[in-house]
Amino acid sequence: MNTQELKERKVGDLVKENIKTAHVFKKYGIDFCCGGGISIQSACEKGNVAFDQLAADLIKLNEPVSKNENYDEWELDVLADYIVSTHHSYVSESIPLIMAYAQKVASVHGNAHQPVIEIFRLFDELAHELTSHMQKEELILFPYVRTLAEAKRNGTHTELPPFGSVQNPINMMEHEHDVAGGLLKDISEQSNGYTPPEWACNTFRALYAKLAEFEEDLHIHIHLENNILFPKAVAMEKDLTQS
Repeated sequence: MNTQELKERKVGDLVKENIKTAHVFKKYGIDFCCGGGISIQSACEKGNVAFDQLAADLIKLNEPVSKNENYDEWELDVLADYIVSTHHSYVSESIPLIMAYAQKVASVHGNAHQPVIEIFRLFDELAHELTSHMQKEELILFPYVRTLAEAKRNGTHTELPPFGSVQNPINMMEHEHDVAGGLLKDISEQSNGYTPPEWACNTFRALYAKLAEFEEDLHIHIHLENNILFPKAVAMEKDLTQS
């Protein structure tokens, strides 16, 4: 779809066709739920939003995403940086959006549909868990992984850090992955596998769609760490610290 066609499309119709467009409209403060009956161009004019920027984000939703990267061949510091720039950034950007959706849905529909109140509580707990978790990785674990990777490239010896073996923070990170996975499992159960009721409004549907997307991203995120980055960091440290 080109930008000219987008101008005349109604906001609500586009969200109905592709629920992920709701996240773009939310980003720009455009009401796609109750106020979705106007054209995208009119919505931009009403909200003082730059149409070209919004259109670019909408069009980007349909761009194919390559999933053929062989992460197992990447150097560890490159992989750590990728996890931060891709998955940590995604989590940080998505948390405020999902919290806003969840709070609104719980407030409006909580009395008629009790699970959304629990979903709001569970995601709030998950958000705090992941925020703290990512800070530990970015400030403690990943800098040391970069040190290991640099020493490996230079063929130099390295000393153990103040926290001891890299296995120590990894044990904590893996435990926190389990906690986050358990919270997401509970959210999935409460949402019937992210399946909204037939009567759900666009915000309700957007919440469940974003939660499903969030779960998919977190599974990839945890896989890259648990199954590739962490075991390789342990093995590399062992090689570099042997006397």
